[in-house]
Amino acid sequence: MKHFDLMVPGGVATGATLTITAPFDFSKIATAELAGAETVEVALATAHRLYRQKDGWLSLPKRLSILEKAAELMQEEFDSLAVSAAEEGGKPLVDSRIEVARAIDGLKLCIETMRTEGGHLIPMGANPASSGKLALTSFQPIGVVVAVSAFNHPLNLIVHQVAPAVATGCPVIVKPASKTPISCFRFVEILRRAGLPEEWCQPLVIGESSLATKLVTDSRVAFLSFIGSSRVGWMLRSKLAPGTRCALEHGGVAPVIVAADADLEMAVPKLVKGGFYHAGQVCVSVQRVYAHASISNDLAEKIAGAARELVVGDPTLADTDIGPLIDPTEVQRVDDWVREAVAGGAKLLCGGKKLSESCYECTVLLNPPESAHVSQMEVFGPVVCVYSYDEMTEAITRANQLPFSFQAAVFTSSIDTAMQAYKGVDGSAVMVNDHTAFRVDWMPFAGLKESGLGTGGIPHTIRDMQAEKMLVLHSPEL
Repeated sequence: MKHFDLMVPGGVATGATLTITAPFDFSKIATAELAGAETVEVALATAHRLYRQKDGWLSLPKRLSILEKAAELMQEEFDSLAVSAAEEGGKPLVDSRIEVARAIDGLKLCIETMRTEGGHLIPMGANPASSGKLALTSFQPIGVVVAVSAFNHPLNLIVHQVAPAVATGCPVIVKPASKTPISCFRFVEILRRAGLPEEWCQPLVIGESSLATKLVTDSRVAFLSFIGSSRVGWMLRSKLAPGTRCALEHGGVAPVIVAADADLEMAVPKLVKGGFYHAGQVCVSVQRVYAHASISNDLAEKIAGAARELVVGDPTLADTDIGPLIDPTEVQRVDDWVREAVAGGAKLLCGGKKLSESCYECTVLLNPPESAHVSQMEVFGPVVCVYSYDEMTEAITRANQLPFSFQAAVFTSSIDTAMQAYKGVDGSAVMVNDHTAFRVDWMPFAGLKESGLGTGGIPHTIRDMQAEKMLVLHSPEL
């Protein structure tokens, strides 16, 4: 069993360790040293010192060379990284392999962005005050970055948060989810093997929530990148030191509108993938499907039929479609919510029960009550709800009724219906004839309302981690 020592240079071991277990069968897969208050202080002091010593900043060619080499090393360890992510996070191997490929591409996106984006020329000479002046901007690292990550994409989320910091030259302290720190540790090890000095990226796992809050809210932190629950994210934002910038990525309750003219043969596989991918543990999973009354029963039955064919089990096996939930308490919560919906009048078309302590059946509910948890909150489990509607305006109103807003979708053969949904549905993105969980890593990815703050996606994160600084030159020759 692998053991990870503290990866904070100068950190002080307290003797406390974290045991990491596989969510599928609860087998022990690794242990890691937990960081105490002294180690957190060492990490912050080190990162702040690196930022203040500007003569020692890593040059752009050096940073790009590190990212290029890291991408090569990840490619060499592709299979091992995929198995490791599947084992610790429960995402099936077929999807974990996609995650590793995305993570490698994310490093390349950082390189492309840094090579092709720069500052701006500010117009001068337009009036007497600006005569004889040249003004331009360039980007500099914003300062110390603290990245707090989630469990559901244990490698790619870390890449999205850490690689932009490396690209921009920001010292970064990263706190992975305590359920899934292995992929983070391995990625940081790869960066160090690729030439990144240890002090520039310090990963740590913290056992006390109060200490984690202290890390995030320290006045030496310039930027917080947070991926996790809205409750924790908004709480942390309220406690940030003055001047600390942040980006928050929380969950959504993704609405999909399926019009009467939709191509169901095309829609069903997409809705099934978007709803049950990673057992629904994705912030933009398909959860609420509003289908026209003329097709709602047929659509729900087709989704249920496809869901019954999905193989639920060991995520490290190649033929597994759906893996476990991250924790048995989550299995119980999902079961409670499904039972509540059925008791309230929802029609259970498939699933609806535990397969084990760690796995839950893929579940489809037809017309659960609007007051049920599955209708009001993010399920974050393998549950898809189908609701009947009569008019498009009704579907849009119902889709918008929750305080969460992330990605949404509409299935239709009509451009007018598609544009009506695009205009009317709340969300930072509306997919036409695709599921809500579609994403490529260079596109803007943003939660609105309670679902987040700021914009993710690697080029956007790079911009967040930089300060635009203006230079004004005066010369009579201008």
